[in-house]
Amino acid sequence: MPISIAVRPTGPSVAAVLGSAALLLAPATTASAAPAASAAQAAPAAPAPAAAVPAMAAAPYEYLGWGSPQKPTDVMKATGVKWFTLAFVLSDGGCNPKWDGSRALTGGSDEAAIKSIRAAGGDVVISVGGWSGNKLGEKCSSASALAGAYQKVIDAYKLKALDIDIEDTEFSNATVRQRVVDALKIVKSKNPGIVTYVTMGTTPSGPDATGKDLIKRGAQAGLANDGWVIMPFDFGGHTGTMGQASVSALEGLKAAVKSAYGYGDDAAYRHIGVSSMNGKTDEAGETVTTADFRTILGYAQQHHLARYAFWSVNRDRACGSGTDADACSGVAQSPYEFTKIVVQYQG
Repeated sequence: MPISIAVRPTGPSVAAVLGSAALLLAPATTASAAPAASAAQAAPAAPAPAAAVPAMAAAPYEYLGWGSPQKPTDVMKATGVKWFTLAFVLSDGGCNPKWDGSRALTGGSDEAAIKSIRAAGGDVVISVGGWSGNKLGEKCSSASALAGAYQKVIDAYKLKALDIDIEDTEFSNATVRQRVVDALKIVKSKNPGIVTYVTMGTTPSGPDATGKDLIKRGAQAGLANDGWVIMPFDFGGHTGTMGQASVSALEGLKAAVKSAYGYGDDAAYRHIGVSSMNGKTDEAGETVTTADFRTILGYAQQHHLARYAFWSVNRDRACGSGTDADACSGVAQSPYEFTKIVVQYQG
């Protein structure tokens, strides 16, 4: 999720029509995957997906720690969105989870926001990680300790869904990647029915070698992850529209998940997801438009993806004079135009 302090974004968007444009796009060429540490072709059983509720599939990110966050209940009234992905839970310097590594899980404004969302008929996914700050995957020295940290977050809010946004040093370290996979497997065993997402960066043709390695490790461990999710932006160069590049990246992700888990096409699509970024991204000259969001929507609806999110609700408004770039999209838009598109996705 992108954050000016550097978190790559992921996210949902605006009210619109099915984008049939996605159907016209050619699938991406999938680069050959680098072997996972224990890699060989494990063909783990492909467990049935957990019982996710339809509205959970469209849960845009909101960052309550900066970016002039809107009141979630105001967003709900304006857009009809029911679920939010709230970011980010980090390490407090040890193997202990706190909001932004500093705010207690309970007793503060974050818990109050979650209670307000639920009182209004919605719910939340909590996102652990992001680009910046101390990562639990690195600060917890074992899979069991990391699972215990994740469990504290689950227990604090009686969560139905957890997102691990694995980026930067947590993503690049093979030992940590394995620790995250093993911890999630423990979480799955101790919390029957919980929905888990693993969110990572991508190239325009799908996950890079590190991302493919992470997926392979999940398969080899028998992790019944509900959604392997990519953030199709900050590409460093792409061809076509950002909507087309996102579809190409998702086709590459689907191929990687299908290969690692031994899924058929339909099951593979149902185990992948997308978290875009609305408007101008962190890269000069790269802009994700509402038309791109509609292209992604059409693709998600066609294939019944596990998740369609975006970074972020904070940015889903036009910029004013002197406005923080983390609090607006950088493009001309009406309020919540991107969220109104994403909320159309129902799995």
